[in-house]
Amino acid sequence: MDCKISLIVPTYNIENEITRCVESILGQTYQNLEIILVNDGSTDGTLNVLQELSQRDPRIRVINKSNEGVTRARLDGVKAATGDWIGFVDGDDYVEPMMFETLLQNAYQYDADISHCGYQMVFPSRVDYYYNTGRVVQQDHITGLKDLLIGAFIEPGLCNKLFKRDLFKKIIESNAMNLEIRNNEDLLMNFYLFREAKRSVFIDRCFYHYIVRPCSAATGTMNEHKLSDPIKVRRIIYGAVSTEPELSKIMEEKIAETLIFLSTMPISEDPDLIKRHRAAARKELREMLPGLLGEKHSKRTKILATWAALWPWSYCAVHKIYAHIRGSDKKYEVS
Repeated sequence: MDCKISLIVPTYNIENEITRCVESILGQTYQNLEIILVNDGSTDGTLNVLQELSQRDPRIRVINKSNEGVTRARLDGVKAATGDWIGFVDGDDYVEPMMFETLLQNAYQYDADISHCGYQMVFPSRVDYYYNTGRVVQQDHITGLKDLLIGAFIEPGLCNKLFKRDLFKKIIESNAMNLEIRNNEDLLMNFYLFREAKRSVFIDRCFYHYIVRPCSAATGTMNEHKLSDPIKVRRIIYGAVSTEPELSKIMEEKIAETLIFLSTMPISEDPDLIKRHRAAARKELREMLPGLLGEKHSKRTKILATWAALWPWSYCAVHKIYAHIRGSDKKYEVS
């Protein structure tokens, strides 16, 4: 427990949020930290704030670079890191004091290459916990990958996890990450990391605070990356696991889920953009349908894929009513 943790914080135009984030890291009960603040070409006063913060504690280092996106910022931070373990915190979020001590203790107790926890989404008027049951789950190589790809209780983000440094070696040497992907890039990097890990351990305590703001990833306006990147990421992962029956089945269903979502999107936000992606998704879903009706796929997948592929307007109408009743249509609304 005397090893060093390198925490990498990518920042872009968050001059009003970054201080809270860094203070939550400085307040960790585990103190053998290296804090690497990566300024990804901010155009506001973020860099000045980072430089001021670096004067407060010798463990803080600042990397200033041109804007190339969060994936490049994180990888530049990993390359500069000197710690035995790597963690990420987004600059507009914050973490609870015991987070990294707990993750490190679990990593050693369970001989894990990845140690991760639950998280909470902090809205202006409420907090949603995922899921805070307190249970501890040990995962071998294949179970960790399955749990990550299924996404039932394992968050596909990077910021609620602690990774053994060696896991990044192949990603960096092979330039595995597609830097053009700006949405769901966390899932892709996690896939590569979990694929290298022999064991992982999950504790369902919500130490990580994901702050939902009007301009955050969950609430921002529709764009090309939000529509095209999720399916790209799932295709990349499917290609990597196509010879592994359990994982390929999961990814076929995840691709179908994504196509169903795209096929039945409302067009009100950006009609021209969404119509184009919706038409392409409907065509691909119809082409996939015969394979999805095979024995290996779940009844739920068969029903939803058939419904969305053959009667998309009916699916849209029923889904809209269902979402309104549950309140999920307004889940990410923030003022």
